[in-house]
Amino acid sequence: MALDTTLSSVVFRSSGNNPTTACTYIEMASRVTEPVLPGLAVLAVRNRVGR
Repeated sequence: MALDTTLSSVVFRSSGNNPTTACTYIEMASRVTEPVLPGLAVLAVRNRVGR
């Protein structure tokens, strides 16, 4: 529980409400993967357009 609290407050900066455990892990996973999605989109468009 200490690790969850630390990650939520320091790394993920949650809103302060008390979500369920599943919701907490879903939020953490989405915050980790969201920065990757624009990069994948750029690579997909670049591959479709070709050089």
